[in-house]
Amino acid sequence: SVSSKQRVAGLDFIPGLQPVLSLSKMDQTLAIYQQILTSLHSRNVVQISNDLENLRDLLHLLASSKSCPLPRARGLETFESLGGVLEASLYSTEVVALSRLQAALQDMLRRLDLSPGC
Repeated sequence: SVSSKQRVAGLDFIPGLQPVLSLSKMDQTLAIYQQILTSLHSRNVVQISNDLENLRDLLHLLASSKSCPLPRARGLETFESLGGVLEASLYSTEVVALSRLQAALQDMLRRLDLSPGC
């Protein structure tokens, strides 16, 4: 088990434990995790990546119901240059990404209960 707070060299592009205060920031965070998980080419994370897409769609519906439609967030701009890091540490990347994603989803759930802004 790897702590989500543990620092693994070269994996700084994986979102940490910063609070996600708005629907647009939630969408951006989910887009980054989806991009990371898709790039791992692991059968273990395919369904999770699909679930993130569904969550993003639900966030957009929620935003629309609040009269604040969100633009579709994109992943990391510099992601292509990280291919070497991913190839060198696929397992570490997967473990750290999933651990941090779990923490981010729990934080988002708490924030959604507080009715976040756009």
